[in-house]
Order: sequence, then C-alpha cells, then structure tokens
Amino acid sequence: MSHAIETRVTRLLGIRYPIVQGGLARVAFSGLAAAVSNAGGLGQISTAGLDGPEALRAEIRRCRSLTDQPFAVNFPIGRNDITPGLDAALEEGVRIIALTAGNPAPFIRRCEQVGARTLVLTAGPELARKAEAAGADMVATVGYEGGGHIGRSDETTMVMVPRTVAAVKIPVLASGGIATGAGLLAALALGAEGVEMGTRFVASAEAVAHDNYKNALAGAAPADTMLIKRTLGMPGRVLRSPHAERIVAAEAAGAPKEEIVAMIAGTANARGTDGGDLLDSYVWAGQCVGLIGGVEPAGAIIARMAEEAAAGLVRLRGMVA
Repeated sequence: MSHAIETRVTRLLGIRYPIVQGGLARVAFSGLAAAVSNAGGLGQISTAGLDGPEALRAEIRRCRSLTDQPFAVNFPIGRNDITPGLDAALEEGVRIIALTAGNPAPFIRRCEQVGARTLVLTAGPELARKAEAAGADMVATVGYEGGGHIGRSDETTMVMVPRTVAAVKIPVLASGGIATGAGLLAALALGAEGVEMGTRFVASAEAVAHDNYKNALAGAAPADTMLIKRTLGMPGRVLRSPHAERIVAAEAAGAPKEEIVAMIAGTANARGTDGGDLLDSYVWAGQCVGLIGGVEPAGAIIARMAEEAAAGLVRLRGMVA
C-alpha cells in the first residue's frame, strides 16, 4: 500500500488519501460511499434519488454498518427544500456535508451549529470566494472537462484550479477530467489539496448504475461526450446519444423552454442510469471516460491511483538535478 498523502483536506476530513467521490445523483448510495471510505478516500451518499429523510436515514445507517471511516452526504440545493434531509443527516451524526448549486450560506450555518465540515462544489474563483465568505471549510472547483453540471465559462480544470487556489485561503479540490493517479498528482501540483471524481466512480462495481451505463463509460472516448442545457444556463456534460442530440437540436432551433425542460426530466436520465437504455436517455459523463478502461471495485481504483501518484512523484524527482 502506498504511503498516505497528507494535505489540509485529509486532515480536515480524517481520510488517508485526498480523493473524494462525487455526489452522483441516482448512483452513489451507501455501498459505494462505504467502499470509497474503506479504501482511504471520502465516500458520499447522494440524496438525489432518495425518497425523503427516512430513506436517507436508512442509507446513513447502512453505510455506518459497512464502514467505520468518515463519509459525507451530498445535497443539491434548489430542486427541493433540503432542510429536512440535512437535519436528518446531522441528527444521524454525519459530520461532513457537501452542497452543490444554489446558495449554501444558510445550510453552512446549520452545519456549523453541530461542528460539521462543509464542502461546496463551485466553478471558478468567484463562486469559490462566495463559498468561503459563507463559511465553507473547503471547495471543489469543476472544469469544462467534467461530467454532469459544470460552469458556464468553458474554463478548463488546468486553468481554473490555480486561479481558484489563488482566490481563496480554504483548501481547494480539483474536479473535472481526473481519473488516474497522474491526474491526482497534477491537481496537487496546481495547488489543489485533493480531487473530487464523479465519472470514474460511476464505472465502479459498487455504483448503483446499470451495467450498460458503466460499460459505455469504460469504452468511450472524450469525443463521445457532449454538452446539453446551455440555453438554460446550466450546461452539463453527458454521453453522446440520440436523445442528447435531440436536446441540443431543440435548443439550437429555439424550442420553448418547457419543451426542453420536458426532455431533460429526471425520468429521461433514469431510463439510462437505472434502465440501461442509452439511446432514449441522457446520462452524465466527463471527458475522463478516455482514461477509464474498465469497471472495477472502488477500492482498486483508489489503491491504483495512490500507487500511480507515488510512482509519478518519484519520476518527477528524478528530473530535478
């Protein structure tokens, strides 16, 4: 096993490696979160796809039965009131909360009352500064290469990470295009203190996703991804599919917002994520699909990343006279 990689993120979260599994709506529940945490990273339970606070409590308890390591619960702000779920998570003793989209300030204050750490997903320096001002303990910044929802600027991870690091004093996680130990090492070199990975963990044995989806990620190339929802002001990267092409065509044709919203409903995502229909659906995927190669247990992914990062550091040291 590789030596631990210590950063402010690992110290804040109490983990061995600065590798955080993304929120992954409909995909990341107790099994995946526990596997990631047992391997030395930080697993997250997604609340998107769970039917209310009691279902979340059940997932938290199941996760705790599978690991004695820290794990987080991920809340997307804006679709529904997250307060009941957040209260349930904090009552269950979860002390790491991840917040995505929307205004995190009131929820950060709630977490501060019980000493819970907060991670806020952002896209670039401006949003990172706002999260820091609101009291976030750390931010993840996601670049253009990432899967799922990304920023509006088309700014790449390579550029966004050092700009965000320079803008805030709290630790920064790099996200978007990272799936290997080399990517982890590069993120650390850019000033980040860890990485958050989504797409790579969808293609893991423990992810609650249809095998068709996992295998498609493992066999895809970066060009097999595309952006949808630009005209709605919330671009997201997905695997290329006939349904995704129809969404983009409707946007280009100036279709009414209601028509586009109907095409991106959660049921359309579920047809692929849960049902395995990758033609009449859209499923999230980052450009790092070109680096995946196969579906593996989450623990194997993390162990290899740690080994690759350690070997890469040795190689780089050898280049210094």
